[in-house]
Amino acid sequence: MLKEIVIAIQSYFKAHRFIRQHRLWKWILIPGIIYTLLFIVSMYFFGKSANSFIQWILNITHANIWLHQFNNQFLSFLFVFAGVILWLVLMLFYFSLFKYLWLIVGSPLFAYLSEKTEAIIEEREYPFCFPQLIKDIGRGITIALRNALWQTVYIISILILSLVPVIGWITPLIALLVECYYYGFSMLDYSCERRRMTAPESIYYISNHKGLAIGNGMVFYLMHLLPVIGWVLAPAYAVIAATLSLIEIKENS
Repeated sequence: MLKEIVIAIQSYFKAHRFIRQHRLWKWILIPGIIYTLLFIVSMYFFGKSANSFIQWILNITHANIWLHQFNNQFLSFLFVFAGVILWLVLMLFYFSLFKYLWLIVGSPLFAYLSEKTEAIIEEREYPFCFPQLIKDIGRGITIALRNALWQTVYIISILILSLVPVIGWITPLIALLVECYYYGFSMLDYSCERRRMTAPESIYYISNHKGLAIGNGMVFYLMHLLPVIGWVLAPAYAVIAATLSLIEIKENS
C-alpha cells in the first residue's frame, strides 16, 4: 500500500506537467475559482456551527460548572484540548459534506477531465456521446452518495470516540485518513467507469488499491494548506492525478 501512496503523490507532479504541456488551464481555473468561493463561504458557516455545537454540549453536560467547582488546571487542559479535537473532527465532517456536494455538482467536469487525460495519453479520441455522459454523471453521483453514507457512519463513530479523554486525541488523524480514502475513491472511479467496470467491480478494485485512494486524497487535503491557489487547483489536479496513477498501475501490471 505504501508504494501505491507514493505513486498517487507523484501523480500530482505529473498532473501539473501534463496540464502545462497540454494547456488545460481553462478546465482548471474557472471551476477552481467557483470551488474556492463556495469553500470560503461554507467554512465560515461551518466554523460557527461547530462552535455552537460544542457550546451546546458544554451546556447540557454542565461541564463548565463542574470544572469551576474542581478548579483543577490539568482537568481544564484536558477539556479544552478535547474541545479542540472535537472541533477539528466536526470541521472534517462538515468539509466531507461540502466535498460530496461539490463532487455531485462537478461530476460532468471530472468525468470529462478524466476522459480527456486518458485520450491524450493513449492518443485516441473518445467520441462524444450525450447518453454516455449522462450515464457517467449518474454513476459519479451514485458513488458520491454511497461514499457519503459510509463515511458519515464512520465519522459519527469517530465523533463519539473523540469525546473520550486521551484516546480521542487521535481521532482527527483517523477522520482525515477516512476523508482521504473516500475522496480518492471518487476520483479513481471515473477511470474505472470508463473501463466499463460496474459499481461493485469498481468498489472491489479500488478497495484492493487503497494506497492510490489514500494518497490522492492526502495531497488534495494538503493543497488546502496553500490558501486560494491550492484551493483553486486541488479539485481538478486530483482527478487528473487519479487518472495518471491508475494508468501507471495498469502499465506496471
